Amino acid sequence: MKKNLFVTLRTVGLSGMTALALLPHSFAQAQASNYPNKPITIVAPFAAGTLTDILTRTVANKLAIAMGQPVIAENKTGADGNIGAAYVATAPKDGYTLLVGATSIGSINVLLHKNITYDPQRDFVGITNLISVPNVLVVGSHVPAKNLKELLALQKLKSFNYGSSGAGGSMHLSGEIYKKMAGVEMVHIPYKGTTPVINDIIGGRVEMMFCNLPVCLSLIKSGKLTALGVTSAQRSSLLPDVPTLAEAGLPGFDVSGWFGLFAPKGTPPDIVAKLNAETVKILNDPQFKEEFLNRGAITIGGSSEAFTKYAADERLRWAKIIADAKITLE
Repeated sequence: MKKNLFVTLRTVGLSGMTALALLPHSFAQAQASNYPNKPITIVAPFAAGTLTDILTRTVANKLAIAMGQPVIAENKTGADGNIGAAYVATAPKDGYTLLVGATSIGSINVLLHKNITYDPQRDFVGITNLISVPNVLVVGSHVPAKNLKELLALQKLKSFNYGSSGAGGSMHLSGEIYKKMAGVEMVHIPYKGTTPVINDIIGGRVEMMFCNLPVCLSLIKSGKLTALGVTSAQRSSLLPDVPTLAEAGLPGFDVSGWFGLFAPKGTPPDIVAKLNAETVKILNDPQFKEEFLNRGAITIGGSSEAFTKYAADERLRWAKIIADAKITLE
């Protein structure tokens, strides 16, 4: 009798332990089934007016309609995007704090910044890749160059300044790769956002920059900036007469930026899947595609798993580029 009682009690104990072990999973499932039941915040780690900001606000507005809850776009700027990224990395893993991160956040900053407090592969799960954009080499009207050959001739005579929206991003690294491949000297001036550097180029205080095409497109078409080459492997359909830098005299030059939606690592898979499904629907909407194509961007989409792997692969690719070009942040 005592033996049977012991077996019964042990069985009950094991069942209780199993139930306890399943509690976190059950809680996560309950969270996901009830998600979202309050406002969602998407952090843009760069200033208002940047492509990251424009993309974040567009996705937030459309996601709010799809999810039936307010989706707030919030700028948390500074330290080349690292302040906003670190904030999201330590946010609750519940799907209510997300991040739109550029190539720099997802793959590059961790390779260049010494005191960075987050690791993109350790701290984030990718929801989906949003868009891909080339940069375009632009100069101000005070620079008497209409093509890359003329620019290089001028740069052989004196050092130019080039601006970027911040150290470590694709705009900055495009310039560093250009310096190495072209064999010219340039001084990098990092700004806090894209708008101030564009204003200084138009105002004649800085000679050039590698601008995200969507940001500078209207200024190129209006003649305020002169486009000398795009950084991608193929020409842009929006600037069909502007050659790639590879065509213009720097064979092998190929740099494009991408922007993805991230959540803190540990966010329940069901919530990640729901965010992925709704965001990919937005990206596949013809109106959204056309809006960003007109800005010079190509929409991507895809699964969470594919994007998470892509960001990790990009980190390896950029690590080689940075090492080969001996790029460092002072």
